[in-house]
Amino acid sequence: MKELSLSFSPCPNDTFMFDAMIHHKIDTEGLEFQVSYQDIETLNQEALKSSPDITKLSTKALSLVLKEYRVLNTGAALGFGVGPLLLAKSPIENWKEKIDQFKIGIPGELTTANFLLDYAFPQKKNKIQMVFSSIEEAIVNHTIDLGLVIHESRFTYSQKGLYSLLDLGSYWEEKTGLPIPLAGIVVRRSLGEEVQWKINRVLRRSIEFAFANPSSSLEYVQSHSQEMEADIVQKHINLYVNDFSLDLGEKGKNAFLILLKTMDENYLENQVFIQD
Repeated sequence: MKELSLSFSPCPNDTFMFDAMIHHKIDTEGLEFQVSYQDIETLNQEALKSSPDITKLSTKALSLVLKEYRVLNTGAALGFGVGPLLLAKSPIENWKEKIDQFKIGIPGELTTANFLLDYAFPQKKNKIQMVFSSIEEAIVNHTIDLGLVIHESRFTYSQKGLYSLLDLGSYWEEKTGLPIPLAGIVVRRSLGEEVQWKINRVLRRSIEFAFANPSSSLEYVQSHSQEMEADIVQKHINLYVNDFSLDLGEKGKNAFLILLKTMDENYLENQVFIQD
């Protein structure tokens, strides 16, 4: 048995994908996993310091650790219509011209959401880092003027009377014609190609099992999303776990490469994906 440290978020898409492999519902090819659950920005920050063997990373954070990590072909959060939303308490006339005046809550400096905000509006902004799950309430309570939301907030913001000013994922799609690669599952380069590919096979097997047996992961998923309604949990999974999660393919890989090049034109000095 080889034990590996594995870090991912407690969000439904991640727990859905990883359930079968960490609970031995499939063949793990002799791998054992020591699991840590963290919100996405904590995962990003930890990868800069502690280097877990396997972790979920925002693409923005990935651009900073390519010397240490490679991206798996499976497990990515990537697609059309999955991007972050910029929310307000109500519609704001000419808000784009006034964006410099607003206090904006973001889900972390190293999130792809924050990069997309800078990509769309490169002028200086007053940004406040917050745990992603607290942003909606901060808008409601007028702690912030605008909020950049991710994950299940796509499905809940209207219930709280909030208004979407801009879908930043759609903004990226219109500019590039590509899906937005929010995050990927990465492995340490030092593990070697044989172990990297073993991890890739096991995770793909886990996702295939989850698709084929959707009720199998239900208790585990719900135990980490206790405040979410069941229909929101399912919408979350349906949106963020898709064909790209099973295999990036050339289109998915190209989406990562284009976004990484936009972040850092020198990234090609490093090999991004695990090798065939």
